[in-house]
Amino acid sequence: MKLPHAFLAGLAFGAGLAVSGMTSPARVLGFLDLGAIRTGHWDPSLAFVMIAALAVAAPLFALSRRRGRALDGGILPTLPTHGIDPRLIGGSAIFGLGWGLAGICPGPALVDLGVAPWPAVAFAVPLGIGLLLGRRD
Repeated sequence: MKLPHAFLAGLAFGAGLAVSGMTSPARVLGFLDLGAIRTGHWDPSLAFVMIAALAVAAPLFALSRRRGRALDGGILPTLPTHGIDPRLIGGSAIFGLGWGLAGICPGPALVDLGVAPWPAVAFAVPLGIGLLLGRRD
């Protein structure tokens, strides 16, 4: 029963990214370019998308925590007990650099596979390699 829920959630997420224009690297880079605030060309739309996502997700996470189970009845995963370590900082820095340079992050890249496949593949292949390398212990 989890696969249909995951598919529908992914479909809703992808549709939201497409409708909001967040699959466009220009839109994301317009948000990340804080120097554009002075010229009046800064694009705050990504902030609005993030706020809307939090407004939808936060109550659902709170409800799941109160119930002690996921909304689909599954068991909630346990949170990691280790703190911030160099591996987390390094991975976050690499993610941030990639996001800032390319103007795209993994979610929109997967949506773009159906819209602009070759640029998305150029992003998704290194992403996959990075995920595989990250799983090595």
